[in-house]
Amino acid sequence: MKVYPESAVVQLEFDKVKALLHERCRFEYSKSIATDLRIHTKKEFIDAALKQSHEFKQLLQNNIYFPNDYVLNLAKELRLLSIEGAVLSGEELISIKKLATSLQSIFRWFDAERRMAYPGLAAIIADTYYEKAILQLIDNVIDESGNVKDNASDDLQSIRISLFRKRNELRRLFERVVGKLNKQGYLAEIEESFMNGRKVVAVFAEQKRMVKGILHGESDSRRTAFIEPEETIDLNNQLTELEISEKKEVYRILKELTKQLSAYAPILSVYHSVVGEYDFIRAKAALAIDMGGEYPLLTDKAHLHLIQANHPLLFLYNKKTGKPTIPVDLTLDEKNRILVISGPNAGGKTVTLKTAGLLQMMIQSGLLVPVHPSSQFGIFKQVMIHIGDTQSIEFELSTYSSHLLSMKHFMENASGKTLFFIDELGSGSDPNLGGAFAEVILEELGKKHAFGIVTTHYLNLKVMANKTPGIINGAMAFDEKRLLPLYKLVVGKPGSSYTFSIAERIGLDKRLIQKARSLVDEEHFRLDKLLNRTEQDLQQVQEKEKSLQRLIKENERLKKEMEQVMDRERHQQQVEMLKQQNKITEERLVYLKDMERKLRQMIGEWKRTEDKARVVKEMAGLLFNKNEEKVVSKKQKQLDSKYEELNGEIKVGDTVKMKRNLQVGEVLELRGKKAVVKIGLLPMQIELNDLTLIKEKGV
Repeated sequence: MKVYPESAVVQLEFDKVKALLHERCRFEYSKSIATDLRIHTKKEFIDAALKQSHEFKQLLQNNIYFPNDYVLNLAKELRLLSIEGAVLSGEELISIKKLATSLQSIFRWFDAERRMAYPGLAAIIADTYYEKAILQLIDNVIDESGNVKDNASDDLQSIRISLFRKRNELRRLFERVVGKLNKQGYLAEIEESFMNGRKVVAVFAEQKRMVKGILHGESDSRRTAFIEPEETIDLNNQLTELEISEKKEVYRILKELTKQLSAYAPILSVYHSVVGEYDFIRAKAALAIDMGGEYPLLTDKAHLHLIQANHPLLFLYNKKTGKPTIPVDLTLDEKNRILVISGPNAGGKTVTLKTAGLLQMMIQSGLLVPVHPSSQFGIFKQVMIHIGDTQSIEFELSTYSSHLLSMKHFMENASGKTLFFIDELGSGSDPNLGGAFAEVILEELGKKHAFGIVTTHYLNLKVMANKTPGIINGAMAFDEKRLLPLYKLVVGKPGSSYTFSIAERIGLDKRLIQKARSLVDEEHFRLDKLLNRTEQDLQQVQEKEKSLQRLIKENERLKKEMEQVMDRERHQQQVEMLKQQNKITEERLVYLKDMERKLRQMIGEWKRTEDKARVVKEMAGLLFNKNEEKVVSKKQKQLDSKYEELNGEIKVGDTVKMKRNLQVGEVLELRGKKAVVKIGLLPMQIELNDLTLIKEKGV
């Protein structure tokens, strides 16, 4: 994106956003991306960057772990890998291993399900692959501490075994020498010491000629001399030779390993970029969470539709101080390309202008922005801005001359893909002349189909915006009673400057106010007063509308509660109906189980008895009774005429009646809560709760 002037990035405070992003980066690679963050104009790139930021934001908000803990800068090590004959140290190779391990974790994290859920993040590794040979090469040679392993080569293993043996041999010999010298009273201290890599004994200076060996030095006080005993010189020499051989072999092994890894230098450089990209995306997501950033809609045309948009830096500041941030809603489209904002000073005009400009820069840089997700951003090829006093001492330009120079550039270079911002258009000159020029400038920018926001106090621009197609008025709301700005943009009407109202409220001498009014053109004063009254009336209408909306919402809430009560009542009725149906079904199941039990008993009886005709008759009566209810009713009457019910405990030998089918039998046996009852010729096991104690009438 082209930016005019170059200081526009600073004037719109985009540099401060980049600084906040830089703070959240942990990796040198990602910090460099944040420092050089570009404002792009290709929709594919912007869409991909926004999607990645949004997906990582979801991971952070849902506490889902992503393996991007690696933050080392390996630029130097990777350069060495590409240089023939270079040798990486054990520590440097461990750093390379950590990089490869990090990529291994990332590739494992992106299973098939996560590749579908996070396509933007998965795209970072889409064109690369994981090379397991890198880890294998390093693990074969280097241990976790960065030391070359004993088994890295046969020669190294042999040398280290010899070193181990010689050191033990030297230790035993040295202990004998120390013991002997200590008995002779020559030692200043018994503990062993090292000088120049050799094992030495500390001897009293006056006794140093009594101990044969090599003098390696004396203490600062010259009271102690450090001597390598004659007996250990040969072993020390052998150890030194072995240690030199070990160093040579370790160097040879590291050089060979570095040479082998150099074949993978290109893929390791890609890995380095990948972890840097993920760290940068993580930083963008963290910044978005802090400033309430969302993923809005993006279209490949010049368009700006902001819903509940906040200035990100103001939002962060207010969040720290506990103050609310008042969002702004505005739209720039083909129908209304230029918005003219008027209203009192310190009412939020410039903040609104800067909010739109900064958010546009952020979105085209792939940063999530503090707006409602349904907001829509287009893509602009260039941003032009003119804010504040821009007089130039170097070129001896006045404020107004500098202002006109900027406007000249605007008019010559603006197009349908331009987004411009002008604070106080026409200021710095005679109001009448400056207003006329401002009108011409605005008309010319409109002809170029440019999009932009202009702030002004000029009445002629407010009138022009009201009657010119493509230009629309906007006003910053103001509470005249309390003399406080409301920082709310009202689109569709111009605003008053409240010059005389503010003067009256602060107690300025009425005589002076009246004199100032007399100096103002009557039509000009009448129009400003009309704007003042209209704005206050509009605020009252909006308050009434808010009250009406509250009542509507309350009514809807009560309606929903009533519907919920009715739904619960209907649900309860359905539950009761189902309970009743279930009860009938349960009774039917009990009846069927009883029938099954009786049939099994009858089959058993049929097998045992000779009177098979009687059993068949009973089975037929049980299965094919078509008028069951009538029979039961008749049977109940018969039983009532013959038997009477009794209260009491059922015992063996009692006559009982079954409650379900009204059959009469004799209790043969009691088994807990059940009784064995002889009904006809068949003994049946029945629950005591299903039996009624009876006796024949008159007995």
